[in-house]
Amino acid sequence: MTLNGVQQRRNSFEDGVLGTTCPIPPGGNFTYILQVKDQIGSFYYFPSLAFHKAAGGFGGIRILSRPRIPVPFDDPAGDYTVLIGDWYKLNHTDLMSLLDSGRKLPFPNGILINGRGSNGAYFNVEQGKTYRLRISNVGLENSLNFRIQNHKLKLVEVEGTHTLQTTYSSLDVHVGQSYSVLVTADQPAQDYYIVVSTRFTSTVLTSTGVLRYSNSAGPVSGPPPGGPTIQIDWSLNQARSIRTNLTASGPRPNPQGSYHYGLINTTRTIILSSSPGIVNGKQRYAINSVSYVAPDTPLKLADYFKIPGVFRVGSFSDRPTGGGIYLDTSVLQTDYRTFVEFVFQNDEDIIQSYHLDGYSFFVVGMDGGQWTPASRNTYNLRDAVSRCTTQVYPKSWTAIYIALDNVGMWNLRSEFWARQYLGQQFYMRVYTTSTSIRDEYPVPKNALLCGRASGRHTRPL
Repeated sequence: MTLNGVQQRRNSFEDGVLGTTCPIPPGGNFTYILQVKDQIGSFYYFPSLAFHKAAGGFGGIRILSRPRIPVPFDDPAGDYTVLIGDWYKLNHTDLMSLLDSGRKLPFPNGILINGRGSNGAYFNVEQGKTYRLRISNVGLENSLNFRIQNHKLKLVEVEGTHTLQTTYSSLDVHVGQSYSVLVTADQPAQDYYIVVSTRFTSTVLTSTGVLRYSNSAGPVSGPPPGGPTIQIDWSLNQARSIRTNLTASGPRPNPQGSYHYGLINTTRTIILSSSPGIVNGKQRYAINSVSYVAPDTPLKLADYFKIPGVFRVGSFSDRPTGGGIYLDTSVLQTDYRTFVEFVFQNDEDIIQSYHLDGYSFFVVGMDGGQWTPASRNTYNLRDAVSRCTTQVYPKSWTAIYIALDNVGMWNLRSEFWARQYLGQQFYMRVYTTSTSIRDEYPVPKNALLCGRASGRHTRPL
């Protein structure tokens, strides 16, 4: 299980992905021991191995502000987790077999809201009160638009950052992303549609839930409200409008704006470009021409125990090579306490979504076309939102800044789960020569050991 967005500070051993953690054997169990240090906000967990995510097993995570640290809105009357995602009738093993045989996934069969089909999920509200909805897209590949009939959505938090409180009529939630909105029950008392529909698809899938007033005079009525379908500019403009509330506190009392990321010089620029291709007669996906293959031993354990032959430092390039796709265990070497720029260049004609474990990053820019150094003139260096999952629009780029302050082995992956499974991911090794526990914890006492790490010793109790 991985906790999408929980940073596992100094402790990538607990990250719950195949590059850091040995799988839990059938019939076995494992206790994750972790600290949600210096974080607040809305996230979710899911099973990360094989194609298990397609079977469910996901749920919301709420990290609350500590007492006496101000939150920039009044306590809501209720706090709901809303998990939305595309869904297949096929079992996860059948979907994985399709991919293993070199084929692509079919179009999904539907959309679920908290595990239920149309009008299966409902949320109770009282007239005049305000509620927090924590919306996460836990699906496999489709961006989804979320809206509530006759109600506005006031955005207040994105993946751990309190945002400017902008009001929207509907919200695009890309795969892997989480948003908190406030909804006030200020309409005549009846039931209202909650609508979730696919974005950027030729066939639009739609599912509905119900916002139910306690004194409702009747059921939902009329057609569910329509939303945007294939409009990219609409989504891009909305994404640019999501900004950090500089005066609000985050996990600590000091304002979020007290960290002036725009005044820090970057020491390195890493440009990442995805590409599809055929390797050994089968469909694969790559970043900078490398299609990731998992070794027999988690990278983090191989690094910790100094086991040779599992991965190579320097197996991944800072720039797109333009060459053909090849298979390798791709590990990007970076240095602890550096400040770096990543550019996601999407030359494909589909929207993409990328997630980085262990970190939040500042989404400083996004635009159409090819990124060039001159694109930096358009960056938001003041109040860009800090988050862990970002979309990249078709034939477009997205730029992020990251302060590499968390030692470990961290997965950067496509959130399109078939692409991730077929190689569109790599690991970022944030390295220091220090062995102090101030910089990184030792291997957990209860760590499972597998592959070439079998028989090694963790640490004494």
